Amino acid sequence: MRTTLCLYTFNLDLEKQRGELRKACSKYGHIAQPARRVNTTMRLAAFRNLMTDETVLLTLPIQAYLITSSDEHQSIDIDGFEKRREYISGFSGSYGDAVVTLDKAALWTDGRYHLQADEQLDCNWLLFREGHRGVPSMSKWLREQLPAGSRVGLNPKIVSRYTWDALHGSLAAHGISLVALNVSLVDVIWPEEERPPRTVKEAFVYDIEYAGKNYTTKVEEVRSELRKVGADAMVVTALDEIAWMLNIRGRDVPNSPYLRSYVVLDMQKVFLYVNSSQLNGTVRSHLGIGSRIVKSDSVYLRDYDDIWTDLRTESQYYKKILVPSYCVYSEGASHAIYQHIDPERRLPMQSPIIYLKALKNQVEIKGMLEANVKDSAAVCDCFAYIEQRITDGENFTELDVVRILDEYRYEQRLSLGNSFRTVVAFGENSAYPNYEPTINTNTQIFTNSTIVLDSGGQYFGGTTDITRTLHFGSPSDDVKEAYTRVLSGMIQLSMLTFPSRLKMAMVDVVARSALWEVGMDYFQDTGHGVGSFLGVRESPIKINFNSKVSSEQTFKPGYFLSNEPGYYRDGQFGIKLENILQVVDKPWLNHGGHAFLGFKVITLVPFEPNLIKLELLSPHQRRWLNKYNEQIRQHVGAELKRQNRMHGFYWMMDKTKYIPENGSRSLIANLLLAVTSTAFICFVV
Repeated sequence: MRTTLCLYTFNLDLEKQRGELRKACSKYGHIAQPARRVNTTMRLAAFRNLMTDETVLLTLPIQAYLITSSDEHQSIDIDGFEKRREYISGFSGSYGDAVVTLDKAALWTDGRYHLQADEQLDCNWLLFREGHRGVPSMSKWLREQLPAGSRVGLNPKIVSRYTWDALHGSLAAHGISLVALNVSLVDVIWPEEERPPRTVKEAFVYDIEYAGKNYTTKVEEVRSELRKVGADAMVVTALDEIAWMLNIRGRDVPNSPYLRSYVVLDMQKVFLYVNSSQLNGTVRSHLGIGSRIVKSDSVYLRDYDDIWTDLRTESQYYKKILVPSYCVYSEGASHAIYQHIDPERRLPMQSPIIYLKALKNQVEIKGMLEANVKDSAAVCDCFAYIEQRITDGENFTELDVVRILDEYRYEQRLSLGNSFRTVVAFGENSAYPNYEPTINTNTQIFTNSTIVLDSGGQYFGGTTDITRTLHFGSPSDDVKEAYTRVLSGMIQLSMLTFPSRLKMAMVDVVARSALWEVGMDYFQDTGHGVGSFLGVRESPIKINFNSKVSSEQTFKPGYFLSNEPGYYRDGQFGIKLENILQVVDKPWLNHGGHAFLGFKVITLVPFEPNLIKLELLSPHQRRWLNKYNEQIRQHVGAELKRQNRMHGFYWMMDKTKYIPENGSRSLIANLLLAVTSTAFICFVV
C-alpha cells in the first residue's frame, strides 16, 4: 500500500515537472472542461503558421516564440489592447510568460496563479508551476526542446532587457539564438473585432496640494541623482515614474492613473513623448509647453512614436544616458530601448526615481493616512450591508458583492475608483490566491464557508489595498485555526521593531512562523510597496524570505507597504488578511549609532471575531488587537459619523468589542517571540 502511494506521488511529481499535471486533460476519453477554460486550438494553429512564414517575419523561420505579460513600458497592469499573452493562452492572471513552439505550448506562472492557470489553460498547454521542486525554468525547458541552431522570436518592445539578457545568456551556450522581430505575431492573428480598442483618455494635473512637491523640484532631484552616477541624461520608460516626476496623471492603464508616454530628461530639457491630443490646456500650462520663456524645467512635446527615431539620433549628444534596469517589480526598459542607444553611451542602472517616489513626503503621508481612513469607512459600511442582507436570507453572488463593494468605494470623496480589480472569492474559489470572479465562475455566497474580499481604491491623496476574510455562518475549527494563525503572523509583523539595516527578507519569518509551526505556508509575497495615487504594487519593497532582491533591500521611514499573510487549502477554503503599513522612525530607541524602525498600521477595518481562536493569541497580541480596534473606533468611527453611515458605524462597534487580554501564553506565542528576538539579536550585535 505504501509502495503504491509513493509510486503515485512520484508520478504526480514527474507530471508536474513536465508541465503535464493538468485538470481534466486525461489522455483517456473526454472529460468535461472547467467553465473558465478557453479553447486556443485555432489560435495556436494560426500562430504556428506565422512562425514559418518568412514574408510575415521578414527573416528566417523561428522554432519558438515568447509572449510576456507586459506592454512597452513593462507595466504590471496593462490595457486590454496589450493583453497578448491572455489572448494566445486564455490565462488572464497578471503574471505569466508563454512560449509557443511548432508542436508545444507552455506557460510559467507563480504560486498566486497555479490554480487559476490550471482552470483557464486548455489541454493544448503545459503548465509549469514556478516555486515547485524540479519544475524547469523557461530557458532550461527551451534548451531541452530545441536543437542547436534554433531561433526563438520575441517582440523587443514588450520584452525587458533584463529578461532578454537572462534568456540570451542561458540559450546562447547551447547554440540557440534570440531574434528581435519587427512584427508582433499575436497582433497579426488577433481579429480587430475581438481586440479591445486602445484606451486614449485625457491627462490631468496632480496638484501640489496632494503631491507635496512641484514637478520642477522633482526634476532637479532626478538630475542630482544622475550627476552622482556620471550620467548627463536619462530615458524614463515606466509610466508610474513619469506620472510621479511630472505630477500628471492619466487613465490609459486600468486601475492605475497613468498616461502612456516616454520621457527623455537631460540637464537642460525635458522631452515628453505622448499622444498630444491627450494634453489639454491645463496640462500644457502646468508643464510649460509652448511657453515663450524657456527654462531648464520646460517640457518639450514629441509624438509618442518619435522616441524610436530620436533615441537613435539625439542620444549621440550625450556622453552617458541612464537606461533603467531591473528592480524588484520594475522590469526596467525594454530590449528595444537598449537597442536604440549606442552601447558605449548606455549606463544601465536601477532608476533613481524608484527610490525617490517610494520615500513619501509629509504631504503624501498625510494623504495616504486620510485616504485609508475614508476607504476603511467605505469597506466597513459595505461589509455591514452585505452581512445583514445575507443573514436575512437574501441571495448574493460573488459578482454582486464585487459590484456593491466598488459602488461603496466610488461614493467616497476624491475617489477615482479601484487600485486593482476587486476580488470576491467564496468557498472553493477562495483557495485561489488571485481568483477573480467571472460570469462562468460566479458562485452564490452561502453561510458555510469563508469569503475573501480583496480590494483597493485610488484617491487623490493616496492608494489603498485591503483584504479581509469573512464567514457568515458557523466556521469549523480548522477554518478558525487557519484564520487565527494568519492573523497572528499579521500582528507579529505589525508589532515588529527592528534596526534600520535589517534586510526586508528577514521580517518575513515573523509573518509566517505561526503557519510554519503546523506545516502551513503560502507561495505569495508577504508584502509589497504601495504608491501614493500611483501603483498598488510598487518597487523597491518586497517581503519574501526566498527572494534575492528582498535580501538586498532595507526599509526607510516614509515607505508604505502591504502586510498580507494567507493560507489556501486547495478545493476547500482560503484565508487572507491585508493591511497597509507605514515605516516609521523610532528615534528614542537609537543606541550605539543604530537607528531603529517600526510599522504604523493605516488600514483600519475590524477582523472577524467569529473566526478568532483567542487561545492561539498571546496576551501581547490580544493587547495589540484591542489597541487596533480602539484606533478603528476613534478614526473610522468619526468618519462614519461624518458621512452619516450609522449602519456601518454600529457594525464596526460590534466587531471591535474588547477582548480579554489575560491567559496563558501558547506555544505559538513563545515560538514567535523567540524568532523575533533571534532576528533582532542577529542584526543588532
